[in-house]
Amino acid sequence: MKVILLGYMTSGKTAVGKSLSKKLFLPFIDLDKYISEKEQLSISEIFKTKGEIYFRKIEHIYLKELLNSDEKFVLSLGGGTPCYAGNMDLIKNHPKTISIYLEATIPTLVERLQKGKVRRPLVSQLSDEKLVEFVAKHLFERRNYYQQATHKVQVNDKPISTVVTEVRILLH
Repeated sequence: MKVILLGYMTSGKTAVGKSLSKKLFLPFIDLDKYISEKEQLSISEIFKTKGEIYFRKIEHIYLKELLNSDEKFVLSLGGGTPCYAGNMDLIKNHPKTISIYLEATIPTLVERLQKGKVRRPLVSQLSDEKLVEFVAKHLFERRNYYQQATHKVQVNDKPISTVVTEVRILLH
């Protein structure tokens, strides 16, 4: 089984993924970290030096590589991964894959992003007002892809342990 977690920035994909992988006794893979290791560059450096089109191409290649491996794992995608290069179709059509959309409201996402803005190059320079606008627009554009996941779990105001329990219930 390959468990794929998807959702917007700060929806909890990494935190939930790490905890879930321990409970399921499966390795945890963060797609962005996987790409960074393979490319020997940070995601920011890839964007700066090679551009977003290059990044989206290799993101697709590495996602395919992971899905086609014999390994079982919990995989956390980047927020945009499902929206490019047919990646969501790849995930949906893979026979041993279960995808879970960690769904959060705009206010929840904005609140979480405000706390860690400096670590997020896409939003670090935005005012609070512009941040709300940015998240709302992005979420509107991406929601259709996210909604195609096998399951969805609401994450607003829930501790990680509760979200992990809800995901585990869906997997059985």
